[in-house]
Amino acid sequence: MWAAFCNIWKIKELRSRLLFTALIIVLVRFASNIPCPGVDPVALENFIHKMSSSSDTASGFMNMIDIFSGGALAQFALGALGIMPYITASIIFQLLVPVIPSLEKMQREGETGRQKITQYTRYLTILVCIIQGTMVAVAMINPTRLGLGTPDQPLVLGNAGVFLVSAVIVLTCTTMVFMWLGEQITDRGIGNGVSLIITIGIVSRLPVAVIDLIQMALKGETPDGNTFRPVQLLLLLLVFAVVTAATILLTQGYRRVPIQMVRKTVGSQLTGGSTYMPLKVNFANVMPIIFAGAILMFLVPILGWFKLYGLAAMFQPSHSGYMIAEGLLILAFSFFWVANQFNPIQIADNLKKEGAYIPGISPGKATADFLDTAMTRVTFGGAIFLMALALFPSFLYSNFGIPFMVAQFFGGTSLLIMVGVVLDTMRQLESHLTMRNYEGFLKSGRLRGRSGN
Repeated sequence: MWAAFCNIWKIKELRSRLLFTALIIVLVRFASNIPCPGVDPVALENFIHKMSSSSDTASGFMNMIDIFSGGALAQFALGALGIMPYITASIIFQLLVPVIPSLEKMQREGETGRQKITQYTRYLTILVCIIQGTMVAVAMINPTRLGLGTPDQPLVLGNAGVFLVSAVIVLTCTTMVFMWLGEQITDRGIGNGVSLIITIGIVSRLPVAVIDLIQMALKGETPDGNTFRPVQLLLLLLVFAVVTAATILLTQGYRRVPIQMVRKTVGSQLTGGSTYMPLKVNFANVMPIIFAGAILMFLVPILGWFKLYGLAAMFQPSHSGYMIAEGLLILAFSFFWVANQFNPIQIADNLKKEGAYIPGISPGKATADFLDTAMTRVTFGGAIFLMALALFPSFLYSNFGIPFMVAQFFGGTSLLIMVGVVLDTMRQLESHLTMRNYEGFLKSGRLRGRSGN
């Protein structure tokens, strides 16, 4: 493996792509540390520290959002919204394409149709930015109104109305620039640019989590006053390794459905024979956790807006109500995503047209029913595994007093995104190496990304 990393720098094109990607990442991180105009940085730092040291709803809510912005939200930086509005818009269109015939027709038009959908996604991203930018700007102006706590001094300098408008414009423009930079990484760099930007934001919080763990081991207690010894630190590192390995298995796991294709001659080549169709265990990937987390995250400020603070407290990460609600939402969205994206009838029709069939299963409706049943069973197992992975950070946070920022790296969206993006990026690097007759990262077999390719 180390030889493969050394070989990367011997290939001029690959070296250029890596350096270009690194440059874009530096620019993104730079924008994520420049405070937005109109915010008192000292007052905001004191307020965030006050919230972080508490175990109420505000602390869990703010920490959860801050992870995906790479710490930009805690500073209310230019990149406070990060790239998540674009992800939200993309998910919305993925759900709408199978439902709206005009969008489905547009997608079937090939590259031209996909470009149109991409353009519409950008327009929707602007709308999402305006909505989310307004929410976070209002939170800076009057955090008490949203149930996020009371700062010791005002967080916003000058006129609140002027700040609201300027903040929304600045945050929206920064997100659109991030989106464009992500596309540049995809075209001219290595890996999926948007996913890499999110991953780098998450990884940027990792040193803070490590320092918190070391400080807890040196002090001998957690922020909540629970005992924490060096041996517990070693156990946590072991747990992290096990959870990471389980996440890789979840990401890479699939069930093979045997496919028999009729042998036929195409030109001078003989095609057909035995192959298989992979049914991914985690077909929805990280989407169910994102959906569930988004609903619960925005539920807190909405309940706070209507001054339902008691009900909002039930949906803080340390409360059992939050864990139950998140688990049920993950299960529901796992099946919803599969039902929306996996079409067994269409797959069965395509197999029949190509002269392929599943051994022992009649073509047509019987094949569709078999695929539907098999996918439902696979999805159920994957959804249970995904639910356990998503709830594990909340379990550490509520039962062992592990800080929420630290616990998030032991499962949930953060770990799934990091594992998936790293696998995809390494797969692309391996493809470049093997294409130029260099040995890949594995001596036997090859890496598969989240798409299973």
